[in-house]
Amino acid sequence: MATTAEYGLGEFTYPRGWFMIAASDELGDVPLALRYFGQDMVLYRGESGRVRLVDAYCPHMGTHLAHNTTSYVVQDKMQIEGDSIRCPYHGWRFGPDGKCDEIPYSPGPIPKAACLQTWPVVERAGCVFVWHDPEGNEPNYELPALAEWDDPQWVNWTIDQLGELPCHSMEIIDNIGDKAHLEPIHGSIDIQSFDNVFEAHTAHQTLCAGHRTLAGQDGHYMTNDTYYTGPGILLSHMGGEYPSIMLFTHTPIDDGRIKLWHGLTVKAPDPVMNETIMAHIRAYQSASLNALSQDCEVWGTKRACINPMVVMGDGPFGKVRIWYRQFFAPLDKAGSFQERANGRVVTRGTAEAPWKEAAE
Repeated sequence: MATTAEYGLGEFTYPRGWFMIAASDELGDVPLALRYFGQDMVLYRGESGRVRLVDAYCPHMGTHLAHNTTSYVVQDKMQIEGDSIRCPYHGWRFGPDGKCDEIPYSPGPIPKAACLQTWPVVERAGCVFVWHDPEGNEPNYELPALAEWDDPQWVNWTIDQLGELPCHSMEIIDNIGDKAHLEPIHGSIDIQSFDNVFEAHTAHQTLCAGHRTLAGQDGHYMTNDTYYTGPGILLSHMGGEYPSIMLFTHTPIDDGRIKLWHGLTVKAPDPVMNETIMAHIRAYQSASLNALSQDCEVWGTKRACINPMVVMGDGPFGKVRIWYRQFFAPLDKAGSFQERANGRVVTRGTAEAPWKEAAE
């Protein structure tokens, strides 16, 4: 798969933004080895309950903090103490700020360079998110809120692990503006409207259409408000038989390789749950996962699309890619890409509705 440089996205290999790195239920009482943005990392939950993300390698002698099962530090369950993490090789301990706070065998001073890189992480809605910025800036936008997560009438998602794809995120991002794939891939029926709104770090897609599996069998249309908050987190608020919110996230592992997750939270028709309602809701999440898997099959086997051969009715791929480039540029240059992308684009291209693609 092509690299960031081959797509001409900008000077940074990996984008700035909030990204999912794990599901909450993956974290137990041992550190979790991860790799994202071309870097090995370790995620762990401190005794306070807060999650921490640090560089994977001890600065002392380069030991990986999570790839060990035989050290007595690990066997005696001493690796996580409070919100600190201990190296399994020599026992050096690092606090939640990444600084070494104990070398158990040495009476000398702790070297100032004895520290681990750390990243800001937030746990929300059963997911762990990291803020990644090649320039090291603090977050310049918030994670999307999800008030429905604490509403008892909504059944919260379970996270589906979609694994890894040999694919650059550019191929995934294109979907936000891709009208033409909805019928052949996903089974959309009788598309009534499709438009995109680009605003700063968000990109919206609004769709009104029928659907073979998700809109019921009685002629209902689904209304979808789908949007990216930054380059890696997509939420889709869907109407239809069961109001629902789909979560779809993707995070670069290396340049041209990504990891993906899916979830669907569904509003129950009755606040009193029973087995029948729950079975319908879980089936609904399965249908949503199957629809997303249709995309994944294409993404995992297609060649890189450096320059789309755009025809009438495709969608605003050019606007999408301009919007996406802001995240690969220094923060002080991001605004220029936003100005070029901001606005509304309506895509038509059927015999019933003559093609139009213009910012409004």
